[in-house]
Amino acid sequence: MPPSSILITGCSSGIGLYCAQHLQTLGYQVIASCRRPADVEKLQQQGLQAVEINLASSDSIQQGFQAALALADGHLDALFNNGAFGLPGAVEDLSRDAMRHQFETNVFGTQELTNLAVAQMREQGFGKIFYNSSILGFAAMQYRGAYNASKFAIEGFADTLRIEVKQDNIQVSLIEPGPILSDFRKNAYAQFKQWISWRKSAHANNYQTMIERLETVGPSAPFTLGPDAVCDCLIHGLQKPKAKIRYRVTVPTKVFAVLKRILPTRWLDTLLIKAGGDGKR
Repeated sequence: MPPSSILITGCSSGIGLYCAQHLQTLGYQVIASCRRPADVEKLQQQGLQAVEINLASSDSIQQGFQAALALADGHLDALFNNGAFGLPGAVEDLSRDAMRHQFETNVFGTQELTNLAVAQMREQGFGKIFYNSSILGFAAMQYRGAYNASKFAIEGFADTLRIEVKQDNIQVSLIEPGPILSDFRKNAYAQFKQWISWRKSAHANNYQTMIERLETVGPSAPFTLGPDAVCDCLIHGLQKPKAKIRYRVTVPTKVFAVLKRILPTRWLDTLLIKAGGDGKR
């Protein structure tokens, strides 16, 4: 039988919110999580079961997971690691604190929560874990270094974990979206303003065009899809006896996955620079 209960992180907006709402309409028991109490309350008012999980805090992860487990009567069948954010900026402009800030949520917190789920799923004899990665989890683009690195790390954890828990009847899948409509750019711009002293940077001119992209409302890149495209992959993985190891979402993700296998690295670099447009896309 497909999993019936699922914990989804990062549900205040975008992909997480859409998946939580849609899966609930399909009859799944959804436990949605957000890092802000106000967002948790908002979801509860909308009829969703919700818990507070701040992936940058171990205490919040421990408490939130136990609260989610209690709502699911001790049997959490699936986990969708969706909660994450982007911190734009050239690699040379990233301070140690900025890099740590990016990794605390996207990598350390995500894997700490996953490890709790693994222990619980092993005890019950089954489970499915989905990581929301990105095209930037295997193809690096300029001015996204911290986010690139965090998603590369997530892919490494997922690939290793998949091998380690195979004997425990726990499946691990990666969803790799390209451009998706969400609040990602708005949130990224807030991080950029907080962490990057861009006017003093050697990349100041290119940052100007990047800021224009981050301030754009609506799609800023070709082939942008809605959050339903990610949700369709999640549903497939939940309902099929064997979920795919990787779900590649959007044309750019599928194209660059092929190009990375067949092109020399320098050729691929040239294409990625053009695709990024100095931060314009």
